[in-house]
Amino acid sequence: MAKTIQRKPEWLKIDLVSGDKFENFKEIKSMMRSKTLHTVCEEAKCPNIHECWANRTATFMILGDICTRACRFCAVKTGLPTELDRAEPERVAEAAEQMGLRHCVVTSVARDDLADGGASIFADTILALRKRLPMCGVEVLIPDFMGRAESLYAVLDAKPDILNHNVETVERLSDRVRSKAKYRRSLELLERSKAYAPNIRTKSSIMIGVGETVDEVLATMDDLRSVGCDIMTIGQYLQPTKQHLYVEKYYTPDEFAMLKEEGKKRGFAHVESGPLVRSSYHAHEQVESARGT
Repeated sequence: MAKTIQRKPEWLKIDLVSGDKFENFKEIKSMMRSKTLHTVCEEAKCPNIHECWANRTATFMILGDICTRACRFCAVKTGLPTELDRAEPERVAEAAEQMGLRHCVVTSVARDDLADGGASIFADTILALRKRLPMCGVEVLIPDFMGRAESLYAVLDAKPDILNHNVETVERLSDRVRSKAKYRRSLELLERSKAYAPNIRTKSSIMIGVGETVDEVLATMDDLRSVGCDIMTIGQYLQPTKQHLYVEKYYTPDEFAMLKEEGKKRGFAHVESGPLVRSSYHAHEQVESARGT
């Protein structure tokens, strides 16, 4: 039987920016091109790119734009990367300085071809940002490094303010949704981070609408809290291309509000939950909220 395609509801419509904000958007786009930098905003087809770039915020994607994994939800290109750019950390720091960022988010493709998974480039980027923007908060959204503790510790030794690693979905669906990543390995990474650097906030994200139940989402919250995760984000999965997973359900804003309350009850320092929420959406506000708890 043919798959029924879910119609996108009204609350997922995105307003494009205009006026001064559109000029900001163009400026950020031009800067990324001039410094040959990548952003997850573009590569992953984030629905919030116009809003975030108009407000002069962006999530830098280091280690190139080709991922060694092929997750069934992600629009980032898959293949075998051909090089490692050691000058990239300094260019990221230069761009962040020009943008005048107060909070900088750095993520990457998965680089399973590298012995350390790219951890050294993460560390160098954090240190370059600290040098140029000592008052800027630094958040890193890292892959699982195939479970290598020494790679995780190399990133933590550079002292980011937030260590983010996404479980992406509930445990039952993890093998179908993700490539090579393992649900329990992701929890172990977050637990190791807390044990090694207890003063560094940890964060994780899931997308919903790929076939999970609400009870499974609540169980994922419990799993994340059991390893000391401080911040959680929950957003609606949107199918980037016809080759990716179908949307099984569009959750309503009221359902997202309910999940936010459930997360707060479980003791997260901050929960960001909404149809268009992504891992780094309103990241600065998330940090401020978490600090106030």
